[in-house]
Amino acid sequence: MLIDDIVIKVSGGKGGKGCVAFNNIPMHLGPTGGSGGKGGNVYLEGVSNISALNQFQFKKDIKAGDGADGRSQFRDGRTGEDLILKVPTGTVIQNLATKETKEITRVGEKLLIAKGGNGGKGNFLFRSSRNTTPKQFQPGLQGENLSLRLELKLIADVGLIGLPNAGKSSLLNALTSSKSKVANYPFTTLEPNLGAYYELILADIPGLIEGASAGKGLGVKFLRHIERTKVLFHLVSAESEHPKKEYLTVKKEMEKHNPRLLKKPEYVLLTKSDSVSSAELKQKETELKKISKKVLGISILDDKSIEKVKKLLNTIQDKKTKP
Repeated sequence: MLIDDIVIKVSGGKGGKGCVAFNNIPMHLGPTGGSGGKGGNVYLEGVSNISALNQFQFKKDIKAGDGADGRSQFRDGRTGEDLILKVPTGTVIQNLATKETKEITRVGEKLLIAKGGNGGKGNFLFRSSRNTTPKQFQPGLQGENLSLRLELKLIADVGLIGLPNAGKSSLLNALTSSKSKVANYPFTTLEPNLGAYYELILADIPGLIEGASAGKGLGVKFLRHIERTKVLFHLVSAESEHPKKEYLTVKKEMEKHNPRLLKKPEYVLLTKSDSVSSAELKQKETELKKISKKVLGISILDDKSIEKVKKLLNTIQDKKTKP
């Protein structure tokens, strides 16, 4: 199961306490207590693995290393070990206390999330002309402690959308080396699948049902993930008795969730065209063209129609690489 929305607690390491120590060597008397080491920081770093949030399913309280205590002979404690947590690119990080949000959009991008606490001063730093044998020291400070919501929103060039069983997984498999689950029943895709067509990232996004924007079915996950896709391939099955109605159902849920989704470039693919007669296919294409000019009937069993889809992808790729 893909974890794409989770709350975790992160804490920077605690700083080490300062040391109280004195030199007992004649002619070299005086304080020698070192300071404590700083606590480790917590960072988030972007990776390409969309399943990276799964690591937090059973471990939601995470802490960086504590700084070591100061020691005698002016020896400061070591700094606590930093903690670098890998998260998928497209992760939105929300501080639940302040509601501040940050995003990781690139592989290798690193964000400092929780600072470690400073180490306390040892008694050597409290020496003065009036206090030659100080016994003061400072305890180390606690690191920052935050509750974070990590929400994955996929970043893909092309998102395959549509009602359940529209043929999204089959098309992804035909275009890429992906091996998404395919079956003749709804909701075979329970989590987003990715595939690469040369330099384009394609995302097979879970289908939805009417009422998805209100939380029904898998729709909330679907709607969240299409926010970051650049181009949409809207799949409608040619086997449907009412393709126009199915198309408008998806568009309606998109509008309810976020009206800006309707402004994304879109191509309508009438899938499973081999399962209906030529006359019926033409009639359904004509019906859909009344609401969208970019309609293409395809079948994964027809190499010529798949080549047409690849031609579309090549055009998208050219626009992506054009300076």
